[in-house]
Amino acid sequence: MLLDDDQLFELTKRKRHAAQAAVLKSMGITHIIRADGSVVVSEAHVQQILGCEVFKPKVKSVEPNWEAAR
Repeated sequence: MLLDDDQLFELTKRKRHAAQAAVLKSMGITHIIRADGSVVVSEAHVQQILGCEVFKPKVKSVEPNWEAAR
């Protein structure tokens, strides 16, 4: 997932794209600048840099109910 505009503002405390990019660079957070100048940041990367635990949903194994097929 990507950070939305509100999350990007919360992280950088900046509204202008160029200022956001400068703050992200100073924090060591990899980001991409779109053609329109807006900033793209991966939420997982931010969590990794800040030392947050990354949420990974548990995948439950689904087995067919062979008894119901009889």
